[in-house]
Amino acid sequence: MPGSELPFTRKNWLLFGVGLLVIVSGYGLLRIPPVDGFLSLTAAPVLLVVGYCVLVPAAILVREADRSDADTGNPRA
Repeated sequence: MPGSELPFTRKNWLLFGVGLLVIVSGYGLLRIPPVDGFLSLTAAPVLLVVGYCVLVPAAILVREADRSDADTGNPRA
């Protein structure tokens, strides 16, 4: 089917992979035994929020500028 290629580039997949690693590490930090410690009480939720609310949406929304848009200086519509 013409025009059915995925719009994701290497940059998108890299951001998604980093987001996934941040999310997994956040859940890993939640498992640390002292429940009232800094890692499980503060760092883990911050990592999860950054992963879910910043990196994964950024991986979906970030687009590379077309060569023609970069040459003319026009923003993408």
